[in-house]
Amino acid sequence: MGTRETPLAGFWDRPQGELLGQLRSTAAGLTSKEADRRLRLHGPNSLVQERRFAELLGLLRFFANPLVIILLAASAISLSLGDRVGGLIIIAMVLLSVLLSFFMEFQARRALEEIRKQVATTAAVLRDGREVELPIAELVPGDVVRLNAGDLVPADARLLEAKDLHVRESALTGESVPVEKSAMDLGTGKHPIGDAINSVFLGTAVQSGMASAVIACTGRDTAFGRIAERLAARPPETEFGRGIRLFGLMITRVIMLLVLFVLLVNLYFH
Repeated sequence: MGTRETPLAGFWDRPQGELLGQLRSTAAGLTSKEADRRLRLHGPNSLVQERRFAELLGLLRFFANPLVIILLAASAISLSLGDRVGGLIIIAMVLLSVLLSFFMEFQARRALEEIRKQVATTAAVLRDGREVELPIAELVPGDVVRLNAGDLVPADARLLEAKDLHVRESALTGESVPVEKSAMDLGTGKHPIGDAINSVFLGTAVQSGMASAVIACTGRDTAFGRIAERLAARPPETEFGRGIRLFGLMITRVIMLLVLFVLLVNLYFH
């Protein structure tokens, strides 16, 4: 699986003026109207986005449980053999169990969302020529943010101004010592992210100093977002994993056969 390429990959290698032109932004930031348009285009500045039908898929996932499938198969067998009471009882128990589990997960998801909203990190952003505090999810490429000591960097950004700025980048590069940053252009050629002293990145924190920076990449298009995406990708199935999966399928079939046998014996003697 390849990494996500963005139009501004390696943005730290570009001169400051050229980058501002490509972002169609200025040191005064964006207007609210333009920021709203870009938010619809790029999506929220978030690494995790819940899928559109996540709740429906969550409900269907409970029905995909092997035990639930076995019980539903047993109820179908009971109904086909004339044991309507037994079959309906099994179906009712399965539905009650699935709905209860789904309700508990639904409530937990909603509670977590409310907590997330209450502790949402904000950033100082220039909008319409004035500084405002906005949730980091609303930041877009081209936004100009203010950074001070103790702030978390809200996205990948190119420094416009910097004064005594030191940033902790251990979460991204593994460097334990705070890195001194400046707003100067880098030399000609391409530079690795560890040498991008004119830029700051999502997942890092300001140790000291202050700065202003124009956002180049947000959400999953950031360096930290691409790392998270690779880690979240499903790895290829190993031989050991394949053996475990086949063993599980075999056990499921054996259990289903045993359930069928018990039902047939029960019907025969009644």
